[in-house]
Amino acid sequence: MPLLISCTDLWKVYRVGDVEVQALRDIHLTIDQGEFVAVRGTSGSGKSTLMNILGCLDQPTRGRYQLDGMDVGTAKPDVLAEIRNRQIGFVFQSFNLIPRISALENVQLPLVYRGVSLKEQRKQAAAALLRVGLAGREQHYPFQLSGGQQQRVAIARALVGGPSILFADEPTGNLDTASSREIMDILTQLNRDDGITIILVTHESDIATSASRELIMKDGQVVQDVRRVSHLSVVP
Repeated sequence: MPLLISCTDLWKVYRVGDVEVQALRDIHLTIDQGEFVAVRGTSGSGKSTLMNILGCLDQPTRGRYQLDGMDVGTAKPDVLAEIRNRQIGFVFQSFNLIPRISALENVQLPLVYRGVSLKEQRKQAAAALLRVGLAGREQHYPFQLSGGQQQRVAIARALVGGPSILFADEPTGNLDTASSREIMDILTQLNRDDGITIILVTHESDIATSASRELIMKDGQVVQDVRRVSHLSVVP
């Protein structure tokens, strides 16, 4: 598989008053296109900081990060915004849906920023909702949906732009066991059938085992890199 992500001697350092906090320390990492990678660690281990940098939401203090051959550290803000809009999808623990608009309209949002026609926005958003099993829920508002359904809307919104990579930050953190399994099955299917690279941040070991590769972080470093064959069953 072609190389998608390459990190060399990556550091992220914050200064809080007179104290220097090393959120990431000396990260060396490569991820190929089509991998399903779980990044696991306790709170404060650096996993979300790493995701923010890999997702072009933040930049390292030093070191080199290349995404699909491009040096992210030297990219201008407008270039990074374009990458986030066209190449990357994000799913967060809190769903981040806009409560006053429908599921369909929430999913349309990335296409609005691309200047896609309204008719095409609706067509693509409906197809994305169908992809995550929410056909018939297009006009429901977030408060009319369960937590699992809201997360499905968030996944559909991340998918609608046709990203090559999907970042999921604790996507099951607010869900019950059954809904968590459904969300993980959807992510597994997207990786397996569509070839989308999935990078999943979690503190839960049972969620991390769904991925074919697991990076375990501690004190800002990757301390283990475990590769396995994913065995999660997929629910139709």
